[in-house]
Amino acid sequence: MMDMTQTPPASSAKPRQRPRPQVMRLTDAAAARVRELASRSDTEIVGLRVGVRNGGCAGMAYTVEYASDVRPTDEVVEDKGVRILVDPKAVMFLLGTEMDFKVDKLSAQFVFNNPNQTGACGCGESVQLTPAVTAE
Repeated sequence: MMDMTQTPPASSAKPRQRPRPQVMRLTDAAAARVRELASRSDTEIVGLRVGVRNGGCAGMAYTVEYASDVRPTDEVVEDKGVRILVDPKAVMFLLGTEMDFKVDKLSAQFVFNNPNQTGACGCGESVQLTPAVTAE
């Protein structure tokens, strides 16, 4: 007869972690512009640092700057052969965002197609963002 009091041996293997979703993705135009900016820079850069800051009439604004180093807290996004470093404070606001580069008669700029954007000011300088809700 089988002894029902024995417990199965404990597994020593760690639970498998789910792959983390990529915070952002780039269009071909955005990747080409990042490569062009990197090639024209006077100093060596490792990519562009993207974040958000408080300000503007809608509450927040996107930030983009050259990154000369990778900080330990940066979320590193490699897409289409370029590197984007996302400020850790901005990750929840940028989750699912597509970064594009648009050129028209009066401007040339990075454009963020962000599912977390709930509004924008009339002048286009700031946005209203809600943190992404992630499934546990």
